[in-house]
Amino acid sequence: MNLELRVYNRSRGFTLIELLIVIAIIGVLSALLMANFIGVRQRARDSQRKADLRQIQSALELYRSDLSSYPNTVTSGQALTSGGTTYMQKVPTDPLNSGQSIYSYRINGAGGCTAAYCLYACLENTSDAQKDPSNNSTYCTGGSTNWSFTVTNP
Repeated sequence: MNLELRVYNRSRGFTLIELLIVIAIIGVLSALLMANFIGVRQRARDSQRKADLRQIQSALELYRSDLSSYPNTVTSGQALTSGGTTYMQKVPTDPLNSGQSIYSYRINGAGGCTAAYCLYACLENTSDAQKDPSNNSTYCTGGSTNWSFTVTNP
């Protein structure tokens, strides 16, 4: 008796459906990661903004300590000096430095500032825990795009 064993040669590749499912899963994962990456970049720029304003605040306090008053103007990208003394080599600029993404300095009574001075920046992360309680729409549009962050004299 002769037993015949038949072996069918079956291709070991993936079906079109399997490939489409894998491509769809990769697409969904990359979209989620990209959205998270954009949020990380915004939070990093916001951290830089807050650190910049605190550095400017320190320079302003040194200025006041020496001269008994605050300067009338502070310009981003330029040095903060008086009488041959340099308080800050170069006042920082906003990481984006365009549109509403600029630093603003106001002295008491100017632009709604009720303190000796106010430093304003617009944060991109509207959920930031350190943002202003109410948005200052003079400097930032508010809503879901940005929110004001203010540093005043201590």
